[in-house]
Amino acid sequence: MKTLFTGALAALAFTAAPALAEYPEKEIQGIIQWGAGGSTDTVMRAVTPHAEEMLGGKVVMQNMTGGVGAIAVKFASAQDADGYTLLMGAENPLLYKVMGLGDIDYSSFVPVNVIARGVPILVANNDAPFDTLEEMVAYIQENPNEVKFGSTGPGGLPSVVTAMLQSEIELTVTAVPYDGDGPALTALQGGAIDVMPAVLGASIEAIKAGRIKPLALIDTQANEALPDVPPITEAYPAFETYLPWGPFFGVFVKEGTPDDVVAKLSEAYAAGVENADFQQLMDDRGFQVMNISGDEAQEFLDKWQSVTSWLVYDAGIAKASPEEFDIPRPE
Repeated sequence: MKTLFTGALAALAFTAAPALAEYPEKEIQGIIQWGAGGSTDTVMRAVTPHAEEMLGGKVVMQNMTGGVGAIAVKFASAQDADGYTLLMGAENPLLYKVMGLGDIDYSSFVPVNVIARGVPILVANNDAPFDTLEEMVAYIQENPNEVKFGSTGPGGLPSVVTAMLQSEIELTVTAVPYDGDGPALTALQGGAIDVMPAVLGASIEAIKAGRIKPLALIDTQANEALPDVPPITEAYPAFETYLPWGPFFGVFVKEGTPDDVVAKLSEAYAAGVENADFQQLMDDRGFQVMNISGDEAQEFLDKWQSVTSWLVYDAGIAKASPEEFDIPRPE
């Protein structure tokens, strides 16, 4: 009788025990670092619906702007490490420490997926007295400070690319600041500046329309969007130390999120990136699809932070040395 009673209690306990909930059991919050309509917003809103199909859950996205993305980063870092808050961002947080913009960056997060990166390109006004990168270098060295380079401020892509060029080549140019790459590219077409380091996606329409001319891709390989434009490493192999480099888009969760949750999110976003419609969007905009996670993604982030932090520091536009944050100088 006792055995039967004990068995009955055990059976009752088994049936009464709640089943473990499978992630996700509620809506997931996606915090986008930048405003509506920008590149980060466009990429995240394009890939996430495809990721949701495999994830079996809903991601509600919210734009949270301010502080060059720092407001969103701080908010996401204050949430529970349970996978229900995704930080959807770009490269900027990796410079927060050296630029004095904040003390929280992607080191406090786990990369779910580094989706794609923009390919930098050097473009020139059609009337500039040079048609190739080598001709530009020769002209600048013969005419120091005459050539005007567009800029979008310290730490922006144009300033980093200019610093990268000057780290390997003697180039004395005049920087002309603009409030964004759009106004700078307009100024380039109008002849107010001579050269602009830009993102391929932002400049490709003007290039194809013949309003500006490309000099070189800041990359190690040619791009299908502009197959006749050479990568910078063809003429200057030393730049392989810094490349591949460029603005990127990634999805992150707070450090400490359970491994199985990270794995499920990574699998879902990997599938989302592989969607044919999303791939076409990336091709049309000149982005280089990466679709990496785990150790591979972390290695990319570490290299990006190392290269960029030291470039802006050596150029005199950082507020603190990367050494203060144990960021190694690239070899």
